[in-house]
Amino acid sequence: MSNVNNNPNPTPSFEELLNEFLPSEKSFSGEEIMKGVIRAVGRDFILVDVGRKSDGVIQVAEFEPAELKSLKIGDEVEVVIDRWEDERGNICLSRQKATMLRIWETVGRAYDTGELVRGTIVSRVNGGLQVDIGVKAFLPNSQVALRPIKNIEELIGKTFDFKVIKYDQKRGNIVISRRDLLEKEREELKGKTLERLQEGSVVKGLVKNITYYGVFIDLGGIDGLLHITDMSWGRVNHPSEMFKIGDEVEVKVLKFDRDAERVSLGLKQISDDPWQQATTRYNSGKVVRGKVVALEDYGAFVELERGIEGLIHISEMSWTRRIKHPSKMVAIGDEIEVKILEIDVDNRRISLGMKQTEPNPWEQLKDKYPLGTTVKGVIRNITDFGLFVGVEEGIDGLVRTSDITWDRKLKHPSEYYKKGDEVEAIVLNIDSEKQRFSLGLKQLSNDPWKIFRDSYKENDKVEAEVVKVTDFGIFVKVFETVEGLVHKSEFEDPNKQFSIGDKLEVIIKSVSDTERKVSLSIKAIGDAESRRNMEEARAKTGEVPERLGTIGDAFKNQQ
Repeated sequence: MSNVNNNPNPTPSFEELLNEFLPSEKSFSGEEIMKGVIRAVGRDFILVDVGRKSDGVIQVAEFEPAELKSLKIGDEVEVVIDRWEDERGNICLSRQKATMLRIWETVGRAYDTGELVRGTIVSRVNGGLQVDIGVKAFLPNSQVALRPIKNIEELIGKTFDFKVIKYDQKRGNIVISRRDLLEKEREELKGKTLERLQEGSVVKGLVKNITYYGVFIDLGGIDGLLHITDMSWGRVNHPSEMFKIGDEVEVKVLKFDRDAERVSLGLKQISDDPWQQATTRYNSGKVVRGKVVALEDYGAFVELERGIEGLIHISEMSWTRRIKHPSKMVAIGDEIEVKILEIDVDNRRISLGMKQTEPNPWEQLKDKYPLGTTVKGVIRNITDFGLFVGVEEGIDGLVRTSDITWDRKLKHPSEYYKKGDEVEAIVLNIDSEKQRFSLGLKQLSNDPWKIFRDSYKENDKVEAEVVKVTDFGIFVKVFETVEGLVHKSEFEDPNKQFSIGDKLEVIIKSVSDTERKVSLSIKAIGDAESRRNMEEARAKTGEVPERLGTIGDAFKNQQ
């Protein structure tokens, strides 16, 4: 049966062909690739002439469906003898094993010669990736790229060339590398790049890595660093705001150390520095709009345009509020109106003000509250040195301890008032520049000392009440908040004991207006009574008082 297709007789069945060609030798050992010619294609088997006394059979399952449809009698196919005979005595062939042997031959040759093999990354496995190069090969993580890749799954499904760095056919192990290939390519690129690089030139590159201090850009076999300070004339909080890995960028070579192969790059240097024209757009007193880009404890930075920022100091945010942190007034991203207070181009600084865009309420206080005006307010705070009284929203007046009462014995304002009390006060002074508003409480009433001095003089007798007892004497109240001292030497009886609250009469001996002190005497009352009685008695008898007689004698002696 030499030609199945041209035989004028009816074509025999596939099973008849199998029975016709029986094996005549059974001495084949080992796997050897041989070429066969397809004799017939059946439902389950394909009949192949391999040059033996009998044909061999290949299971249809070893062919892909699409490939099976294209098979025709006379096609050549590579096979190996899988088994010398099956239960029917047929030669069992394997195309898949032949294909596998051919692939291993290719792998071995690639390993020996350094040739590259092409494969597709199919999955991630422990320690690396699995690659289909016709057989499964292992690509370790360290051999995937020149630098670690964060998301290695992105490579799955991609096809590359690889170098075989290790293989063991018996164990079916193949280890491949892409790194070796990349390193070789990189070295070739680096040589070309080094030849054309020079300071001041503008080059293109790909963003390779991003750090907090900058980005590394692959210029072609050599990396350059674009520092965060050279990315933009404006503020950059993190390089990821401007770049992502894989971006193509155009940068300027700022410094190039050929020996160390170090390249410093700049992006902002490609465009003009906005500060060069700042004075033409910004000057003191001008009101402009800007965007809040950063907050610090001491103030807020506002971007007026890309590359130009100004600082609003915390003290320039409000006329009346005491701001502890700028976040109480503004937030990052806010569009606000500010006034330029000062501009220093040389130091690239602009001082801004928020409160200056509104009327200064302190300037209006003098017109609203002339000196001597009575105002009402609630005590907002009490300190050792006085009371803070809220007069208007955000404006407090200070009543110093010395202006709370005429009583000089006051030690602390809390003796008279508590927080939340509503009080009336007199406007004593307004300093709009220093933002100070002085009030007085005691000025609402007359000074008791002045009333006392207008009502009494030295040698006058007054009624008093003991308020304090000491070893050297007693303190007595002679009028409202006015107190005086009766020294022990001025007691009528040195052994006399007094108690707080005792009522008595005293004589005013002396008064000090500067120190607001009054010296008093008790025994002087008795002396005064004695003199008065003596003068009354002598007046009745016609006798000249001793004092007058003495003066008269002196006058006679002079004559």
